[in-house]
Amino acid sequence: MKILHTEASPGWGGQELRILHEAEGMRKRGHEVILAVQQDGGLVKHARASGFTVHEIPFKKSKAVQTLFRLMRLIRQEGIEAINTHSSLDAWIAGFAGKICGCLIIRTRHLSTPIRKGFNSQLLYNWLADYVVTTCEEAATAIRGQAHLSPERCLSIPTGIEPAQLQFDAQEVQQFRKKYGIDEEDCLVGTLCVLRGWKGVTDLLHAAKLLEHVPHLKWIVVGSGPSEDQFHAEWKALGLEEKVIFTGHISPPYTALAAMDLFLLLSRGHEGVSQASLQAAWLKKPLVTTDTGGLPEVCLEGITGLQVPKYAPQAVAEAVLRLTKDPDLRKRMGDAAHEIVKEKFTFDHMLDQMEKLYR
Repeated sequence: MKILHTEASPGWGGQELRILHEAEGMRKRGHEVILAVQQDGGLVKHARASGFTVHEIPFKKSKAVQTLFRLMRLIRQEGIEAINTHSSLDAWIAGFAGKICGCLIIRTRHLSTPIRKGFNSQLLYNWLADYVVTTCEEAATAIRGQAHLSPERCLSIPTGIEPAQLQFDAQEVQQFRKKYGIDEEDCLVGTLCVLRGWKGVTDLLHAAKLLEHVPHLKWIVVGSGPSEDQFHAEWKALGLEEKVIFTGHISPPYTALAAMDLFLLLSRGHEGVSQASLQAAWLKKPLVTTDTGGLPEVCLEGITGLQVPKYAPQAVAEAVLRLTKDPDLRKRMGDAAHEIVKEKFTFDHMLDQMEKLYR
């Protein structure tokens, strides 16, 4: 099958990574994949480096008509059978182009934030798309209601992880813990994320403050981002320099994840099925997360971890303390977390579901 991905976003992040990895996976399965990407967008060089044909398109409202005709020519010249759109503007333009040319149209919605209400949702997510794919069930449920779509036409297909990539050396894990002063008897509570305000790092810090009297309990924050300075200021104001470690960006982060005894992700919004939570689960880490977006799909209450409310450091502290005091519970939850990823959230599982839609 010949598949065209369109992307109007100029950035490079999780959304673009999913497009690229899905394209690579489909190519390995024998499909031909072409990309039409925002001119000078972050996806351009990465897709070309992976050997894809990439058409740079000026996705702008002022050039919508020219872009529509350009995409129609591309679809007909390349014999495109299916189009997968990823951002709002390319979904509109490529959606109309696909309708005119008689292609299958899949609209992938990567965000978990609500879509516009009214006629916009009906047109963009119903008439201009044969199928809508989201990255978590919460988003799929909301879109089904607003766009009046059946579960067969609007479904959640989370971005899967590649277990083979989650490699680490046990000796390096020990060295990592030693580097940051984590003793063998210490319980290391950690998070891995882009440091943005809504990721809940403030709640982690206040939970750490509530438990600063607990011996052999350490905390680690792996990552960098736009709110890094804010979190550092809060960290110092709370006097947590001896209890909480900020590592900055680490790539790949798997040794750091493997060094943790339990994993937190306290997002307050915008979260799909988090890659970091899936990676931690695969590495058999018990989870403590909020009930935001797709996090409860991996952190099953009482099975793979414990769910806490948003903006609730006290609840976080209580969950962490419960797991810290019960190594057997941590092991049971970590083993269960690994199994749920194995059953539902691998990269191959994602490709199987997407390929079924394309076919």
